[in-house]
Amino acid sequence: MLPGENPFESNSGSGKLGSPKYFIPLLSMCLAAAWVVSNLGLVGGIGLIAFPFLAIYLNFLFRNPVLGLYTAVGLGFFILGLTRYVDVPMIGVSIDGILILTFLALFFLKFHEKFDWKPAKKDVTLLAGIWLAYGFLSAANPEIRNMAVWLASFRGVSLYMFLVVTLTLLLINTNKRLDIFFYIWGTISLLASFKGIVQSTIGVDPWEKAWLDNGGYITHILFGKLRVFSFLCDAGQYGANQAYSGVVFIILSFIQKDKRKKMFYLIVGLMGIYGMFLSGTRGAISVPLTGFMLYFILKKNKAVMITGVVLMAVVFIFFKYTSIGQGNQQIRRMRTAFDPNDASLQLRLENQRKLSVYLSSRPFGGGLGHAGAKAMSTLPNTFLANVATDSWYVMIWAEQGIVGLLLHLFILFYILIKACYLIMFKIRDPIVKMKMTALTSGYFGIMVASYGNAVLGQIPTSLLIYSSMAVILNPEIFERDSETGITPPVKLKGAGTLA
Repeated sequence: MLPGENPFESNSGSGKLGSPKYFIPLLSMCLAAAWVVSNLGLVGGIGLIAFPFLAIYLNFLFRNPVLGLYTAVGLGFFILGLTRYVDVPMIGVSIDGILILTFLALFFLKFHEKFDWKPAKKDVTLLAGIWLAYGFLSAANPEIRNMAVWLASFRGVSLYMFLVVTLTLLLINTNKRLDIFFYIWGTISLLASFKGIVQSTIGVDPWEKAWLDNGGYITHILFGKLRVFSFLCDAGQYGANQAYSGVVFIILSFIQKDKRKKMFYLIVGLMGIYGMFLSGTRGAISVPLTGFMLYFILKKNKAVMITGVVLMAVVFIFFKYTSIGQGNQQIRRMRTAFDPNDASLQLRLENQRKLSVYLSSRPFGGGLGHAGAKAMSTLPNTFLANVATDSWYVMIWAEQGIVGLLLHLFILFYILIKACYLIMFKIRDPIVKMKMTALTSGYFGIMVASYGNAVLGQIPTSLLIYSSMAVILNPEIFERDSETGITPPVKLKGAGTLA
């Protein structure tokens, strides 16, 4: 109310609706909202409710771009499983949108000054750029039958790696930010474990049942038993990702002095291993077996190494040479992963023999997105669509040829070998060393598991792996930042420095 204005002669609150300047805009907004809901249904209604929150989120994102990277990693856990509940057109590109928005936020944050790209000038960025370029040039492959299919696959196989590696190098540059990354990952992994337990003990909800009835039961109901998938895309991704979380967080728990943090990491890790068993994903067991084996080697401690080898041997003998726990469906299914005569393994080997003949004259493969079950809906009459790829490496071989496979393996092993070298001989800060060891061990476990299942390039595992690639080849930034880092040289009066 203006000074000197009579309060009894002015309108306030609902009384202002009688004025056209208030009534007309309000009526226009109501009509627009009604049109959105009537045309887009539930999705439109949810969008209207979410709009104010989206505006607030964008405000925070452009003030603090690292939020975008955290969001992409967290959303990766839910994005594909969400389609069971809500039919959102092109929901998959939301990850692309967030990553691009994060780059824009970085640009505008430093709009009036020169942006420092030096943190991203690393060998891992160059490797990711080479892989991006190879994927982009594959568009010229004469074997490609559908460019829309190529583009959809190019995003996940090639583009995400470059975007996530670059953003991680630019934004995850302190121990605090790396710890927040771990907390987000661990919290969502824990939620995934609890959801998996609910599915296993209580059962699936109506939307999940509809998904199973619509074809999901073929791979997720075996001998009348549910293969748990939680809120991820499928049981294969759930099992491998939970095993991945199990390795990383159990190792991280070893360095925690704070009892609450130690308990949190340990619970996340153990629940991750439990979730792996619930999924019934046989290939996922290679993640803890190989991941912990690498951890024992990286420790460079004979006692730890011998203990680790004995433990791994006991686990191997348990599954390979005993029938203990055979009455448990999860153990029984995991045990088949150690059987060289398993029918599923023999079928995979037969498919690989077929592919080797087909690809012998196609060194650049049959085109991104053109192989395996995912190509059946768009390219049902092609050879590659009718041969199951299963393995991530077989998929790369089928779609990008022997040239693409060798390049991909070179990149993966270069990162692994260099990370191991840095951990064993360069990193001196014990906390940073253990963080890098945890991520490298999990990374190696996923590398091995990807021979049996196409897990490395699927979200959320792919986003976690690409972030890990950048972190484990950039340990010096965390050593410099670490509160428990190397003690700086002490300057002595008239005696130079004391290291």
